[in-house]
Amino acid sequence: MVLTIDKVQKSYPGGRPLLRDVSLVLDQGQTLALTGESGSGKSTLLNLAAALDNFDGGEIILGETRLSTLDDAGRAALRRKHVSLVFQQFNLIPSLTVAQNLSFHARLAGVEDTAWNSHLAERLGLSDLLERYPENLSGGQQQRVAIGRAMAARPKLLLADEPTGNLDETASATVLDLMLSLVADTKAALLLVTHSQQIAARLDRQVTLSGGRIQ
Repeated sequence: MVLTIDKVQKSYPGGRPLLRDVSLVLDQGQTLALTGESGSGKSTLLNLAAALDNFDGGEIILGETRLSTLDDAGRAALRRKHVSLVFQQFNLIPSLTVAQNLSFHARLAGVEDTAWNSHLAERLGLSDLLERYPENLSGGQQQRVAIGRAMAARPKLLLADEPTGNLDETASATVLDLMLSLVADTKAALLLVTHSQQIAARLDRQVTLSGGRIQ
């Protein structure tokens, strides 16, 4: 399994439970949609899987690595090499060109591949935009850059939090098609948070988080 979440617990400051014994597994090449009401803990679970936050109980395993055994440096190294994230907010670096944003994550991970970057730019329809800056791009173009940046490091696990939430229907469909295509080609696992049943239906499986538990 690429990702195993085993009976994970997480509480708000003060002790009120947010996640209660949440478990799920995701294998290589699988795509899973995580749905649920606002405030149900979807983004929190994504952050835990990305080793961006600590859980209170249970275990999360990425590949063969137990996240509970890692210190901050180990978590950062794991994210650089094996996990990529795409957010609703594009989070591009405004002072970098499209080409520089595309290569940013892979360069941090020490796995930059110019041929792969060029392939990504072509697949994502960005080849003619490489010297532009984010402020000169549409929302759909910026999200395509964000997807390219995430996939440039060839992650084992791609985590996406409402990646089409800021896009219109046409741009949303294009971005989702490209993301699913690249995930299929690279055999990455994808865990995607969405409120849209239409988007969730496009993935291999979907689960709902409600009352702090997987339904």
